Amino acid sequence: MRKLPPLNAIRAFEAAARHQSFTAAASELCVTVTAISHQVRQLEAILDRKLFERSGRAVVLTAEGRAIFPLLRDGFDHLAGAFAIIRPPGDGDAVTVSTTRAFAERWLMPRLERFNAAFPDIVVHIDATEDVTTPGLHGIDLAVRYGRAERTERTGVLFDDRYIAVAASAVCPPAARLSIDDFPTRPLLAYRWKNSTLDSPAWSTWLAGAVHDTHRDFRISWFSEETLALHAAERGLGPLLCSDALVDDHLRQGTLRQIEGPSLAGYAYRLVEAPSPIRRKTVAALVGWLHDEAAAFRTQSSRVTASQAA
Repeated sequence: MRKLPPLNAIRAFEAAARHQSFTAAASELCVTVTAISHQVRQLEAILDRKLFERSGRAVVLTAEGRAIFPLLRDGFDHLAGAFAIIRPPGDGDAVTVSTTRAFAERWLMPRLERFNAAFPDIVVHIDATEDVTTPGLHGIDLAVRYGRAERTERTGVLFDDRYIAVAASAVCPPAARLSIDDFPTRPLLAYRWKNSTLDSPAWSTWLAGAVHDTHRDFRISWFSEETLALHAAERGLGPLLCSDALVDDHLRQGTLRQIEGPSLAGYAYRLVEAPSPIRRKTVAALVGWLHDEAAAFRTQSSRVTASQAA
């Protein structure tokens, strides 16, 4: 038989630790700040350990508090996930997707309206982060990961991207075909990923396969964020070597144009679901829709690339 402190005291501590605030915890649990303080003190008395250092209204976890908080937080996430499996979808049912900022902004967001139209009762929350999150924990239902996909992981792959060079249409000459030499005064734009296990696209590799003035000394303007480099390219600061998935919308709209040169192999966008014997209907709906959108993207991007190369 499990011997546990009162559940209300545990809930009060977990909420206060997560928010680093008794006031925010009280608001979340719909109780008074005094009640939160009382429940936390009750838990401290049972454990004979101090869990918070209190200074006025500020509260900071002690070493003991920091030790147990992640375990309790994950435990509540597991409990919520267990009940979500059997709960039928209803009005306002939600799915939380974790993915990179660039993919969320550039590929998912332009298409999300179609999902909302097809499934008006399902609310999609997007957690855009460069950190690798684990579905099933911290409220995450589904993750779109970017990177190498082993053969055993191919079933979850939405698509593999390619790296192409693009420039803002506003700074492109009117010629049907674009050369990298058409931008003699503008630097090449580049970025560094925070994920050190992946190599970001290299201009040196692309230039080795492109026709250009070999006597030209190319300058590179570096950005710490991929999305910043994309915004810079759209504003005409220079050509950018980037994923075709992230510029698909702008290529079809004509605000960006592809520069003649090689199409470099990229990585895979892959779905990762929470381990569960039963998939929630809401998650299943989003997974199916993402695969359909990915198939449509592959077809449309091939047509766009072909038309710009013609």
